[in-house]
Amino acid sequence: MPNTKKPRAGSLQFWPRVRAKKILPSANWKAIEKSACSQGIKGILGFFGYKVGMVSLVVKDNTQNSLTKGKQIILPATLVEFPGIKIAAILFYKGGKRAGQLFVEPEKELKRILKVPKQIPPLAQKLEELEKNLSNYDNLRLLCYSLARKAFKKAPDIAELALGGNMQEKLEQIKDFIGKELSIEHFAKPSMLVDIYGVTKGKGIAGPVARFGVSLKSHKTEKGRRRPGSLGPWKPAHVSFRVAMAGQLGYFTRVQYNNKIISIIPEKDAENINHPSGFKNYGIVKNPCLLIKGSLQGTPKRPLLLTIATRPTRSAAKESYELLKIQK
Repeated sequence: MPNTKKPRAGSLQFWPRVRAKKILPSANWKAIEKSACSQGIKGILGFFGYKVGMVSLVVKDNTQNSLTKGKQIILPATLVEFPGIKIAAILFYKGGKRAGQLFVEPEKELKRILKVPKQIPPLAQKLEELEKNLSNYDNLRLLCYSLARKAFKKAPDIAELALGGNMQEKLEQIKDFIGKELSIEHFAKPSMLVDIYGVTKGKGIAGPVARFGVSLKSHKTEKGRRRPGSLGPWKPAHVSFRVAMAGQLGYFTRVQYNNKIISIIPEKDAENINHPSGFKNYGIVKNPCLLIKGSLQGTPKRPLLLTIATRPTRSAAKESYELLKIQK
């Protein structure tokens, strides 16, 4: 008889399958900064906003060598709203570890969720000292918070963002950004590729069939159809982590690579994309948005962190679409 083989079910690429520690994930900024250096990208390397929902777009395909080049096609896309961000603090790094931080005067909403010193020294004086001692540090990053009150909630989300360029260029960018409201246009450009960090939709406790794709056993099975045949041998009396078992499904931190930005919708045109009653489970969009090709992880109102593409593919980079209409 032929040898029958069946690979184990479920991917070990994402492990452990546990609930995310925070709703706005952290990015691997070391890898992102290295990629930005190789691509010659300067400026802010990430931004975060809120998922609104999905829409259908009528676009003209301008991709070279595409079978539908020059024709109108319909694409699924995700709408993400960006109410803007502000700088809460400047972070100093030395030897790969945080060596200090300099707080900027924060807003009232931020003081509720972040421990801020009661007395913040004059910022201009501290920036002068930082410029003199710039050689003592290896890296500068920003601690930013979202202006969520302009969207749908009071409490802002906080995330660390990296900058491209050398130390002097980073310091000059920080001076330009401090005290200003940063828009998504400071980061995103049409037809740009972005990596998106987010937390998936939570589904609670699930069995091994739904969680790992284990096939159902025969109908004559005595000890349950929706479970693995064996958890392991009697000796050694140990259950391997590779055995498919029931547990948490969803609410996992995931990264989607090489997502194509189809269009940037400025604030003045945001009203034109709203449904009469607003988007389901979200409401009315009032701020600048991005239309990103395909679906994204998470539920409506879920915060998403966008970064530059760390490993862009040629096929995704060549894609080019001209937005004609948003179907409501």
